[in-house]
Amino acid sequence: YETETIGVYKCKACNAELFRSDEKFHSGCGWPSFYAPTKDDAVILLEDRSLAPRIRTEVRCAACGSHLGHVFEGEGYAVPTDQRWCINSVALVLEPKSK
Repeated sequence: YETETIGVYKCKACNAELFRSDEKFHSGCGWPSFYAPTKDDAVILLEDRSLAPRIRTEVRCAACGSHLGHVFEGEGYAVPTDQRWCINSVALVLEPKSK
């Protein structure tokens, strides 16, 4: 999660493009954090009540349905969307930008 490599983060299960290093930021949570996916339709969002009464928003790959992590809003990070897309690193493959 701490890599500074420039590139594209893809779904490990199906290779769909999900996030770019340009949208990645250091949130201090221990997981890769992004402020937005590459495209709105790259992911699907589902209500997650597994930690009831807390309701979270689960993030899945739109192409294959794999669980990616969760998205949180309103935490006060200085990013354009005020969102933290907290994504499991095991669900991603980083494709470095060609030199």
